Amino acid sequence: MTGGLTIQRQVHFRRGRGSRKVIQEGETPEVEHTPEGTIPRVSRLMALAIRFDHLIKSGQITDQADLARLGRVTRARVTQIMNLLNLAPDIQEEILFLPRTTQGRDPIRERMLRPIAAVLDWRKQRRMWARFPLAAKNSMSGAAKADDRLRVFSSFSCQRRSQAL
Repeated sequence: MTGGLTIQRQVHFRRGRGSRKVIQEGETPEVEHTPEGTIPRVSRLMALAIRFDHLIKSGQITDQADLARLGRVTRARVTQIMNLLNLAPDIQEEILFLPRTTQGRDPIRERMLRPIAAVLDWRKQRRMWARFPLAAKNSMSGAAKADDRLRVFSSFSCQRRSQAL
């Protein structure tokens, strides 16, 4: 037999470890479209707080100090993140599902939520959240808009402080 043997297979390449090309059998899978923008940092922190709480309750981690050591952050920072769990469940859900940021900075930051999380009464929290600048909750684009939102929130915080006195 002098004739060669021909095998036909459909293959594609994908990225492996260290960005090496790896050959795979079959057709090229369709690439899923990833949404534009980034998930707001406060949404990621809220998810992290929920995960930390699960780790502590399940006994995998002993306490917040242990979390701080493992995460190489201060205990105070872990406490700030965990304080997001003091928010009413519906506010937590809204934070988790904030729209992606397409331009500029995230208009809602964890620091802005601290005064709301410090109040333990969920009804009061909901009222504070309702007065929270609507533009910051709904629109996530434009650095100039973010600056305007910060100015609005600053005036909101000053009004709240004066009412408390």
